[in-house]
Amino acid sequence: MSEYIHKSHNVTVLLYHLVFPAKYRKAVFDKNVDTVLKEVCLEIETRYQVKFLEIGTDKGHVHFLVQSVPIYNVTKIAGMIKSITAREIFRRCPQVKKQLWGGEFWTDGYFASTVGKHGDENMIGKYVKNQGKRYHTLHEDRQLALF
Repeated sequence: MSEYIHKSHNVTVLLYHLVFPAKYRKAVFDKNVDTVLKEVCLEIETRYQVKFLEIGTDKGHVHFLVQSVPIYNVTKIAGMIKSITAREIFRRCPQVKKQLWGGEFWTDGYFASTVGKHGDENMIGKYVKNQGKRYHTLHEDRQLALF
């Protein structure tokens, strides 16, 4: 369960859903690799300001629900998780390195999405509108712009 992180000048609850595919989308995740991945992620928690709320594997990719602090942007979080887990999985499970022809463990890309503690965008909008006695919308843009 996520919690509010209290720092000297801010309180945050930043949640991210990250999906990392294995290189070549190979089905490298088995019981042994899953165990190593979990152990490494829990070790990351002890060294960095990142908390893994959920980790789920499929045969070719992994889903993470991660909570962090504002000093870590999504790119930094993804890079940190990918580099440390890849290094440790290759070290602790050498058969995986053979399956991936000695190359990289993760693909270069990833999927990232923010997750709200209290609901989706509409729910947050309603919450903001109900905070004051007379809410006035200054700007609203719900349509994606085409470049």
